[in-house]
Amino acid sequence: MTNRFRITLAQLDPTLGDLSGNAAKTRAAWEAGKAAGADLVALPELFITGYQPQDLIMRPAFHSQAIEEVEALAVACADGPMLAIGAPWVEGGKLHNAYHICRGGRVISRTLKHFLPNYNVFDEKRLFEPGPLQGPFDAGPLRIGTPICEDAWYEDVCEAMAESGTEVLLVPNGSPYRRGKFDVRMASMVPRVIETGLPLVYLNLVGGQDDQAFDGGSFVLNPGGELALQMPRFEEAIVHVDFVQTEDGWRAEPGEKVSHPSDVELDYRAMVMTLSDYMRKTGFSKVLLGLSGGIDSAIVATIAADALGPENVRCVMLPSEYTSQASLDDAAGVARALGCRLDEVSIAGPRRAVTEALAPLFEGLEEGLTEENIQSRLRGLLLMAQSNKFGEMLLTTGNKSEVAVGYATIYGDMAGGYNPIKDLYKTRVFDACRWRNANHRPWMKAPAGEVIPQSIIDKPPSAELRPDQKDSDSLPPYDVLDGILEMLVEGRASVADCVAAGFDVDTVRRVEKLIFISEYKRFQSAPGTRLTTGAFWLDRRYPIVNRWRDRSGPE
Repeated sequence: MTNRFRITLAQLDPTLGDLSGNAAKTRAAWEAGKAAGADLVALPELFITGYQPQDLIMRPAFHSQAIEEVEALAVACADGPMLAIGAPWVEGGKLHNAYHICRGGRVISRTLKHFLPNYNVFDEKRLFEPGPLQGPFDAGPLRIGTPICEDAWYEDVCEAMAESGTEVLLVPNGSPYRRGKFDVRMASMVPRVIETGLPLVYLNLVGGQDDQAFDGGSFVLNPGGELALQMPRFEEAIVHVDFVQTEDGWRAEPGEKVSHPSDVELDYRAMVMTLSDYMRKTGFSKVLLGLSGGIDSAIVATIAADALGPENVRCVMLPSEYTSQASLDDAAGVARALGCRLDEVSIAGPRRAVTEALAPLFEGLEEGLTEENIQSRLRGLLLMAQSNKFGEMLLTTGNKSEVAVGYATIYGDMAGGYNPIKDLYKTRVFDACRWRNANHRPWMKAPAGEVIPQSIIDKPPSAELRPDQKDSDSLPPYDVLDGILEMLVEGRASVADCVAAGFDVDTVRRVEKLIFISEYKRFQSAPGTRLTTGAFWLDRRYPIVNRWRDRSGPE
């Protein structure tokens, strides 16, 4: 009996719904494993369909074709290593999230996911039926247990597999990124190897799907929690790990351990990757955005240029009589530094026409927010017209602080197809700008150096919709606002909790009210990169009609 076993880990980026394309990627990974002398080639959870398939997976035509693709792969990959791949399965009329083991031209084993997550972005209880506790499959010289993603977050499934004779745990995952998520994964997997005394392979997806970023970061642990292998974050990779049989059981031989970047860099890369994948997977190649000379549009332009290449990003300045020369200069500076095209379309003429059209109805009424919003909506109209004419996807540029409190105009600056900074608070926008100016990575397609002029970072934020306007005229200072928002949105804190943390009670109540009354805007907003557990998409689902307000805290 051999005392060595090689597993090829395919940390790859599937395209949701591209069943034949995902099968082709699987076949290529299997060929790479075969060439490397692998005994088993493994892919992540639901790889054949892409993750998360949401309600699409419940369509019989879809899940039946996915199962057929796996069975065809089993035949095509008969002469070589075993193949392990995530795909749906129907048993007894019930749909399961399954992990299929192929050998010798057929599927020899299937593990059915037992624990179905139903929190944050996950709705698996809506989609699948839970499977029973199961044992390992026979891989020849050893027995491998395959708890699927959530199954490894609880001791029950891994414990049952260990008691059934498992010698190595292989955990296929579709675990999306959020800030700090890797530490959570590691803190959950280390107890499994300590409890079972078995080595564990954590194999994760990579790539963008709608708002979610899958960051890879696959790893291998030996008993006791010793890290044997660490794969890169946000990159496709095929890595071979060798297990050897010792007196104490099977152990993974040490491999490369890729170091992890800072949270600022990880967030930035998540925004770049999700935009790139969203464009590629929906069939778009070019984007446009309104470049105002402010910090939000500057960072979005930079993310877009890094994701798609400057030649595929077109910036448009849409000045009014309130647009300062400094903003015109700053917008030009960003476009020039990035190497993007910059066009200018004045809204002065359209604004006059709208003002004249509405004058009989508005006669005698004071000018105010309505007229400011008309400017924003004219910009949205002109940008959408260009998007339609030139086939460029319009990017929106509102940060999370603005999105949270409704400091954005529906059908105006909220118009567009994707918003990479939707889950990035304003204070973190500044951090991202400073980081990008000081750092450049091989995966960035835009030039190195100061691509966002310091003047943009230094000047007070302003929508420039009236003379001498500043964001601070309407909102608390962003460090205060973001502190309150993080407590209310991510932390689900009460007003009393915020006051206890040092925030003014009236300011907290005002911010809470703005969050609730802006729900209808977010309901209609473009998707954007998820960076936290409080992202405005699947993580946070609140009613639009809601008259409740938190009355805790001092009056």
